[in-house]
Parts: sequence; C-alpha cells; structure tokens
Amino acid sequence: MNSDLYEHPALYDALLPVRAHLPYYMELARQSSGGILELACGTGQLTVPLAAAGLPVVGLDLSAPMLNTARERAAAANVSVEHLLGDMRNFNLGRGFGLIFVARNSLLHLHSTEDILATFAAIKRHLAPGGIFAFDIFNPNIPRLARPAQQRFPVMQVETELFGTLSVEETNDYDAAAQVTRARWYVSAPGKPDAWILPMELRSIFPQELPLLLTARGFQLKSRVGDLYETSFDSNSRSQVCLCVAD
Repeated sequence: MNSDLYEHPALYDALLPVRAHLPYYMELARQSSGGILELACGTGQLTVPLAAAGLPVVGLDLSAPMLNTARERAAAANVSVEHLLGDMRNFNLGRGFGLIFVARNSLLHLHSTEDILATFAAIKRHLAPGGIFAFDIFNPNIPRLARPAQQRFPVMQVETELFGTLSVEETNDYDAAAQVTRARWYVSAPGKPDAWILPMELRSIFPQELPLLLTARGFQLKSRVGDLYETSFDSNSRSQVCLCVAD
C-alpha cells in the first residue's frame, strides 16, 4: 500500500519509538527557564512525557493524524499539553519559550534553503531572551548517499505488539543538486510483504554548511556533539546534535 508514514501514527510509533531522545530532551527541558516548544512534535512521544514530568510544553505539527494521536496520548496520561496544528516555517504563537527543539531529523523535512531559513527566523521570533534552540539531524554519510538508486538495502527489523515483526528495506535516490534523498521504505509484516510502501524524503545539511545557515538568521552554534550521549563530534559521527543561542 502506497501512502505516507505520517498518515499512519500507530505504524510510525511502532517503527520509531523514542529511546535516547527522551532523556536528552528531558534534561534540556529541566534546565530551561520558561515554556518549552517542540516543533514537528508528531504523536507526542516527547511532549507527553515532558508534561508528565511537570514541565510546561507546547507541541506543533503539520499532520492532523499525528496530532490526534498526540492528544489521545496526553489524555491517556492525564496530562495537559497544548498540541497545535501548524507549519514550523511560519507560525505565530504570540509568546516566547525558554527551549525550542526539533528532534529526530524532523528539520530535514525542509528541503529548500529558503524553508530552513524561514523556520530559523520563526524560531528566533519565539525564543525568549537567553533561550536555547536545540535539534538533532543526521551527519550525511557519503557512501550511503551514493548507493545505486533502485537497489534495496535493509534498514531495520522491529518487534511490535500491534503488527508483529516489521522488516524495513529502502531504496535511495540522492539528488545532489538539491541535497535531498528521495528514499522509499518497504515495510513488511508477517505474511504481508511490502504491506506499506512509504516515501521518505530528507535534506542533507553538511557540517560546514550548518553554521552558515544558523548565522544567516541570527543564531550562534553554541555546541555540536555527535550523538545524544554527547560524544564529541567528528567525521565518523552519525548525528549532529546542536544547541544554539540567538545573537
């Protein structure tokens, strides 16, 4: 079945549960003063635990199905979270936040430089004095980007309660001019090969490019580490985990 992963919140949660992201962003949130805003909050896998810890959190996302699941998750946990439908490229909440974060490669759904800069500008407008803008994105892997376009490669196998064992393969087609990988995930369930065929399109932001994008919208890169356990960033790092402050 060809569809979008974000139209299937239960499948999304089964394939991509939070792990190291939760303790990392929980610690950042505890250290912040003022409200917390997660952009591209999805199904509330992070916003709801933050609220359950007594932290004032708002979540914004462009997908109504994902937000519906986030609201159900908050109700089931008996916590109050403001989950809002909106576009991180252009939003106006009329207030400032001590921490604004974009987790789990979600920033890379912005394919054009113009969209990235628009998002940074909107974030800066909402960042309280002394606030932190945090995000994690992958560090581009050149051999992976250079894979043959039509060849399938294994991604993961996940044991899930709802679907059984899910196996994921992907094809990658990297557009070097746009710096966008137009991948396709083939998700198989027991007895259902290729039960879901899902587009997965992500921008690559290279390490030397990133500070220039931030500076263009008035941010300084305060720190960058290579994973959510705060390992030093180097050429072998899989991720770019960044903390930024406004000029």
